[in-house]
Amino acid sequence: MAKSKSKPVCKVVGIDHISIRVRDYEKSKAFYGRLFAFLGFEISDEYPQTIGWTNGRTRYWIAPAEGRKTYRIGDVGLHHYAFELRSRRDVDALQAFLEKEGVRIVDPADEYYEDYYAVFFLDPDGIKLEGMKYGELTAKRKRKALKKNK
Repeated sequence: MAKSKSKPVCKVVGIDHISIRVRDYEKSKAFYGRLFAFLGFEISDEYPQTIGWTNGRTRYWIAPAEGRKTYRIGDVGLHHYAFELRSRRDVDALQAFLEKEGVRIVDPADEYYEDYYAVFFLDPDGIKLEGMKYGELTAKRKRKALKKNK
C-alpha cells in the first residue's frame, strides 16, 4: 500500500516561548536579567511572580516553583535549552561573559560535533543552557568554493 503525502492539518512555524520554574525567583531573575541583557533580550512582560524576556523571536519566562524545589539533569523533563548565536566569535564572547559573572561552565566553548561549536553552562538551579553556532565553517567553505568557480 503506497503512502500518499498529504498536507498537515496545522503546521508549527517556530517555538514561541519556554517557561521554567525556579527555586529562588529573585536570584534567577537577576541571573537571567544579566544573561539576557548580554544576549540582546529585553523584558517583554513582568508580573509580581513571573517575568519574560524576548529578542523579538524567542521568549523565555521564569516563575517560582510551586512543587519540588530541585532540578537534576537526567530527570524527566528539560535536558537543556540552546540559544543559537550568530557566530563562533559570539560563543567565545558568551563564555568570557559567563566566566566574568562566575557562572558554572560545564562544557567550555569547543567543537562538539562537526561544525557545531558551543558552550554549556548552568543557571542558578542547575538547568543546563547552551550558546551554540552550527554550520559556520560549512557556509564559509561554500562561499569560498563559489568564489573560486566564478
